Amino acid sequence: MDWPILIKALILGIVEGLTEFLPISSTGHLILVGDLLDFNDEKAKVFTVAIQLGAILAVCWEYRARLSAVIKNIGSNESNRFVFNLLIAFLPAAILGLLFVTTIKYYLFHPLPVAMALIIGGVLILWAERRKHIVDVERVEDMDWKHALKIGCAQCLALIPGTSRSGATIIGGLLFGLSRKAAAEFSFFLAIPIMFAATFYDVYRSRDLLQIEDLSMFAIGFIAAFVSAWLAIRGLLRYISNHDFTIFAWYRIGFGLVILVTAYSGVISWSTV
Repeated sequence: MDWPILIKALILGIVEGLTEFLPISSTGHLILVGDLLDFNDEKAKVFTVAIQLGAILAVCWEYRARLSAVIKNIGSNESNRFVFNLLIAFLPAAILGLLFVTTIKYYLFHPLPVAMALIIGGVLILWAERRKHIVDVERVEDMDWKHALKIGCAQCLALIPGTSRSGATIIGGLLFGLSRKAAAEFSFFLAIPIMFAATFYDVYRSRDLLQIEDLSMFAIGFIAAFVSAWLAIRGLLRYISNHDFTIFAWYRIGFGLVILVTAYSGVISWSTV
């Protein structure tokens, strides 16, 4: 049993779960932590995508009653609208992802592009929070297809690592009239189809890299991602009931600046190609 690899898997699983649903970019953090742990080869990239499934199942578990009610009531106007909105929001990023995933991974899945995306995303969150927030939609169930399409287009920005899928969809939701809770919850629900699709697609494409001895590494990362994501979801919902997203913006900006300073000062030799 390769204990160093298992410890790296545990660390990355925790990082994935804690950052997946916060507007700070899980992909960006995984790239950076993987670089620090020297766990950034092709198999490692498949691993970081695969363990997202643990985080997604945490959403399914937290909202199991609500999702079950939607399935049981398929055919009703409310359930049909919910499913249709998810489909509409899912399509833009899914289509662009299929077209450009290889190019994006080659040019942007590196620490320095991530740092720039973190900083730019932080500035955008500060701008969004300082605008007057007019709420038209209090609940996810009250959304129409136009809200869903706009949020789906906003999610396309998250194809750039460091941008944050949850950040793009939550801030997009706020800009398009959703309440904080509705924006966060729709971001959680939208993650289910987009990340299931991305996980299975990427693992299938890279199946030749996987071996049976990797099972324990994937299992540890999966479990760590599930538990930490479940805690993060509950914590975020409690936090936004009384706070805005400004703290996440400053975290992004500070973290991005640390990466740039350490890179250009030579303190840390980040990979750049």
